[in-house]
Amino acid sequence: MEGGVRKRYGSWYYYFDLGEIDGKRKKFERKAEGAETKAQAKQILRRAISEYENTGTIFEPSKISLYDFMVFWLNEYVMVNLKHNTQENYKGIIKNHIKPAIGMIKLKSLTPELLQKFINDKHREGYSRKTLTIFHTVLQHALKQAVYPYKLLNENPMQYVKLPKKENKKTTETDLKILPLSSIRKIAEFLDPSNTFYIPFHIGLNTGMRVSEVCALTWDAVDLHEGTITVDKILVNVNKEWVFGTPKTSSSYRTIHIGATLIRVLKEHKVRQKENRLKYGEFYHVSDFVCTKENGENVTPSSCKWSGRNIREKLDIDFNFHSLRHTHATLLLEQGAPVKDIQARLGHSRSGITLDTYSHLTDKMRNQTVDIFERLMGEVK
Repeated sequence: MEGGVRKRYGSWYYYFDLGEIDGKRKKFERKAEGAETKAQAKQILRRAISEYENTGTIFEPSKISLYDFMVFWLNEYVMVNLKHNTQENYKGIIKNHIKPAIGMIKLKSLTPELLQKFINDKHREGYSRKTLTIFHTVLQHALKQAVYPYKLLNENPMQYVKLPKKENKKTTETDLKILPLSSIRKIAEFLDPSNTFYIPFHIGLNTGMRVSEVCALTWDAVDLHEGTITVDKILVNVNKEWVFGTPKTSSSYRTIHIGATLIRVLKEHKVRQKENRLKYGEFYHVSDFVCTKENGENVTPSSCKWSGRNIREKLDIDFNFHSLRHTHATLLLEQGAPVKDIQARLGHSRSGITLDTYSHLTDKMRNQTVDIFERLMGEVK
């Protein structure tokens, strides 16, 4: 579809052909609101044509609703620039929360009061601070782009909206599902090497890797001689198909040193994979995945989730895969491992994130510090 722009009475206008309607050619023309140059007018024209071709509706900046703009932003920015999991998350927030609550309001009618009430109402409905932060982020980023580059708003009303005051509540071991050694032992005994979850469990416990990182692990990223695992990809579900994706953040790319226990487990597993390949012959699923089933099919985060539920039911242990990550970090902190080393193993961007997450250990670490100093003073006497 073609169109053009022209200047009339000191203002820029855009127009394009709608095709034949009732046997007659129809042309759509509107003032390019906010356009001060020909280039800006052409940008508005392209958006209008794209909107019309995708939805059959006309993109009119002065009349567009918040929801219609959010859909436009989702298609033109989120789906092009952000990771798949973030795309799906934002889609759900826009559809299930923003649309029914404030989606019908015109973009130009939005006020800080309306948006603050939306956030406060979600707080009153019981949503966690983490979820509220995501709601705030989605609206903040979308409306920031409505100001620039789209020039649909003069300023971003979300800049005045605040999250409800955070409760100073320490994270507890129960919140994080930290596993005591007795539970770790119980799960390890329950999982024999033929169990699909056997390898993911041992990798997660010994490295603190996320489930998407563990399931994406391939043998070329494992050096059993040097004792290292390199995290350089994750496994994500796109249109019901598991594919490789990029790690969560730049700090998530990392190399983790592993000990003799995990090295032994992985060496034995590699031998079993070769035996199973001979056993299944042409029916074996050949790949470079570390975490595989007996027939060579790769283990996915979904199957790990099922295994976690099975452990909860069979062993009566409050457990999910992320418990292994938290348990790994907690055990290291309790034994006095440097916070910076733990931060690097987990892929946190800052040590502050590590300390905030495991703040339940603060008192215990303080006591250990006092004990260390007391022992030193004892040597002085």
